[in-house]
Amino acid sequence: MKAYDTGSIRNVAVVGHGGAGKTQLIAALLYTAGATPRLGRVDEGTTVTDYDDEEIARKHTLSASLAWAEWNKTKINFIDTPGMGNFLSDARAGLRVADAAMVVVDAVAGVEVQTEKVWAEADALGLPRLVVVNRLDRERASLDRTLASVREALSRTIIPVQLPLGDEREFKGVVDLVGMKAWTFASDGSGKATEGPVPLELSEAAGTAREQLIEMVAEADDALMERFFEAGTLTQEELLGGLRTAVLSGKVAPLLCSSGLANIGTSTLLDALVSYVPSPADRSFTATDTKSRAEATRTPNAADPYTAFVWKTVADPFAGRITLFRVMTGTLKADTSVHNLTRDISERIGHLTVMQGKAPTTVPDLRAGDLGAVAKLKDTLTNDTLADKGGLTIAPISFPEPVLSYAIEPKTRGDEDKISTAMHRLEEEDPTIRYARDPQTKELLLSGQGQLHIEVTVAKLKRRFGVEVNLKPPRIPYRETITTPVEAHGRHKKQTGGHGQFGDCKIRMEPMARGTDFEFADDIFGGSIPRQFVPAVEKGIQDSRMRGYLAGYPVVDFKVTVFDGSYHQVDSNEMSFKMAGSLAFKDGMSRARPTILEPVMTVEIHAPSDYAGDLMGDLNGRRGRISGMDTRGVTTVIRAQVPMAEMLTYEQQLTSATGGRGSYHMEYSHYEEVPSHQQQKIIAAAKAERAGVEVEEV
Repeated sequence: MKAYDTGSIRNVAVVGHGGAGKTQLIAALLYTAGATPRLGRVDEGTTVTDYDDEEIARKHTLSASLAWAEWNKTKINFIDTPGMGNFLSDARAGLRVADAAMVVVDAVAGVEVQTEKVWAEADALGLPRLVVVNRLDRERASLDRTLASVREALSRTIIPVQLPLGDEREFKGVVDLVGMKAWTFASDGSGKATEGPVPLELSEAAGTAREQLIEMVAEADDALMERFFEAGTLTQEELLGGLRTAVLSGKVAPLLCSSGLANIGTSTLLDALVSYVPSPADRSFTATDTKSRAEATRTPNAADPYTAFVWKTVADPFAGRITLFRVMTGTLKADTSVHNLTRDISERIGHLTVMQGKAPTTVPDLRAGDLGAVAKLKDTLTNDTLADKGGLTIAPISFPEPVLSYAIEPKTRGDEDKISTAMHRLEEEDPTIRYARDPQTKELLLSGQGQLHIEVTVAKLKRRFGVEVNLKPPRIPYRETITTPVEAHGRHKKQTGGHGQFGDCKIRMEPMARGTDFEFADDIFGGSIPRQFVPAVEKGIQDSRMRGYLAGYPVVDFKVTVFDGSYHQVDSNEMSFKMAGSLAFKDGMSRARPTILEPVMTVEIHAPSDYAGDLMGDLNGRRGRISGMDTRGVTTVIRAQVPMAEMLTYEQQLTSATGGRGSYHMEYSHYEEVPSHQQQKIIAAAKAERAGVEVEEV
């Protein structure tokens, strides 16, 4: 396969809400361009970019993947991205290495919540955008309604460059408003189109739409605006050049029409991608000079020293680690050594490949702006920069922290090591999951962006690595504390043959501010307890506080001061004073009015405004406190503080209440006291659990 020059490359991230038909549309584009021998279908599991078993089973994209096609001597790299909220971080990663976003909108549903999110992300990155109204062959599909939806929710700069030929099931092609031609597509799904004149019944609507397009293009450029006022219109060349410039500057977002399943509108969409989308040479990027530490703006140039940015890692059970990267500048060659600037290590590149889904094609080199892959790099991971020492480093992609955790346990004894190895590989692939053992509950916790995200990760464990686990909700990390200061006494005395055991201490326990954990002070005077035994008193208290008093949760936010005691010349030792400290702690807890604390989460919910009232009512029922609410287009953002215990089942509730159109993010905020009636339930559950463990052991 030949290498492509920077100016002959288009990098397009295909983004939008789940179910808008992104993957099917890419399959149709690849088939029309001759990159695949047949039209892949999502329902049959035969598309190029949804190749993972889990994606095929669920019929949804779960991870970003690459495909490419050549059209009019131009290489178009497609980045197929997930549209479900749990997996949106991969869409963000794909946008970071693209030069334009192709925003796919369903012709029936219009703009949905994830569409707004990816649009905002593309906006923040300054990416040019095209909008594709897809699935126009469906019942109740409407360009007019969808155009109103995208302009209200996304941007007023969106302007049609095409109109559909036919409505709903009669949709058979498009009218090109730039060239004023009609393209009728074959009904056999081949993607072949026949050029013809604009039908008489559409000529007036097409003329009006073309005038609106010319006006918007003219408004985006002062020189064209003058020409427009002088001549009353623009020439064909001025319109073409002005449209491309306006798209590059973000002042215009052209809207096109298609049906991925029927393969209608794909050749004209490929033409538009080549004509309107900028090449990497048209866009600069920001990097940091490792010598001066100053930010620099660069334009991709194949003649410069190489710099490549790793935007994704794939854990393949057979090929091992596959590293996906973009060549930011310079040329990367096969069978060479490169330097990982992020980790200051050398790596050996064997075969350079371009990916057609999961199928690699070997290339001799990749030039500035191109997307490629390499297998079996030893230490290079997502967000690393490959460049010579003293070169440029690329700012890392910011991935969201996990919002939900589940406890996992192996179905087969002895599989814990296998889980650890497999999870390490999956963490490399997906930076938004975490796997760790909870130091308090001793449970193995798998954390992710939501329940579906965790379920998919567990399914990958089984399919790829042969590790089966049980999922169960994690124990809430409650804490216990005291609410009043007390003095307490602990004495351990045991007489056996020979040396006995004797330890005696008096302590003062005082509550402290939230988040201060534990503090120990030594206030012994006169040697009532020898200095060498004071640490043993602290250890006895530490051990006891970690085991809890009310329900087995660690006791926090209090101070202990040991101020008096007594000892025996012969019978006192460290063990005796450790026991005395433990007894003193228990004595104090019995009178210090202990209480249980629970973690409270800061929650942010995005949902269509129609559901705002119901969602706030639901949060109130979960003991939540609403702290704010904003309206952004047709979406309402609700901010609240809610106890973690009430959020374990929230994803299912939100999905059910909003028909899958809502999403949320939460992070830990603080601990606060549990209401007394809830405390009784927690204590009773802890007693029942202990009783069950004791019976099991017997």
